[in-house]
Amino acid sequence: MPPFTLGVEEEFQIIDPQTWELRSHVSELLESAAVLGDQIKRELHQSIVEVGTQICQDVTELRHEIFRTRRELTAAAERVGLVVGAAGTHPFAHWENQVLSPGVRYEGIVEELQQLARSLLIFGLHVHVGVPDRHTMIDLMNEVRYFLPHLLALSTSSPFWMGHDTGLKSYRTTVFRRFPRTGVPDRYDSWSEYENYVQLLVDLHCIDDAKKIWWDVRPHPAFGTLEFRVCDVPTKPETAVMLAALVQAIVVKLYRLRTGNLGFRIYRRALIEENKWRAARYGLDGKLVDFGKRAEVPMRHLALELLEFVDDVVDELGSRREVEYVHTVLREGTSADRQLEVFRRTGDLRAVVQHVVAETRAGVERAGATA
Repeated sequence: MPPFTLGVEEEFQIIDPQTWELRSHVSELLESAAVLGDQIKRELHQSIVEVGTQICQDVTELRHEIFRTRRELTAAAERVGLVVGAAGTHPFAHWENQVLSPGVRYEGIVEELQQLARSLLIFGLHVHVGVPDRHTMIDLMNEVRYFLPHLLALSTSSPFWMGHDTGLKSYRTTVFRRFPRTGVPDRYDSWSEYENYVQLLVDLHCIDDAKKIWWDVRPHPAFGTLEFRVCDVPTKPETAVMLAALVQAIVVKLYRLRTGNLGFRIYRRALIEENKWRAARYGLDGKLVDFGKRAEVPMRHLALELLEFVDDVVDELGSRREVEYVHTVLREGTSADRQLEVFRRTGDLRAVVQHVVAETRAGVERAGATA
């Protein structure tokens, strides 16, 4: 079986520990975190920093990488009088107050997308899984689309936006939906069909290259991986590890079915988008639609069904412990659930930010010795 390597990118909030506002101080943070080398980089807004893992052969290695990079980032922030938090949106920051990063690439994005780009103050988790070849990549992308709402529901961490309780568990999803070429991708019958689509957009000056296709799952233009972009960044590192392990297990299970001539049913994009909306709105507490049975099913039940679906591959992957962290998420709720509970208890969005920062830091401190 191919290795199905793993990599993760996480976007973090740069926060002032006095005001709990976002701070556009990514340059200071990058200098302080030089030990991370090219694993850390700036984003469009200078109050966002992205950290990526190395390419990992298995989930055990990935777990070590996620905890290591989060520890290094947390320490680097504190050395320059800052803190970092992991959540899909900042509870009360306004995008108008953020400083944009300089550079031709960022200036080009703002010129093209205008206020859509300037208002994109969101933070996500990207999971990369290596696949054997391009043709398999397209086949797997068609099939894994079905599971995107499930992954989103398990990751929700953005219930607030610019000082308001939005009523959604993942408002980040709604903000990013405004961008072109986002959401659930269409089905492609072959790599050639996908390649022709990309080339058509390039030829017609819609995009420069495939990097400006921001689907919830996409073939990464440079890494040769299937990249999952649907998730909010989780506050707890254990949840990030779980999501990556679950993504890998789903890909491997679908690959096994395909090599055994047992295909997985492919659903229309519009139907998957219905479930994605439900996942963003209700998180774990909602119901997704089983389109085969034409029935609504509680997300909590579907999460357990998903564990059953991948059960026969997780031991070989060495990821049973990480995948079964789903049970902890179902018991404790997602970050969105915990943020909302803090707000109900305190009525103070600054207390919510403090909670996010504390939970982000405590996660790597508690497990630091064993990660």
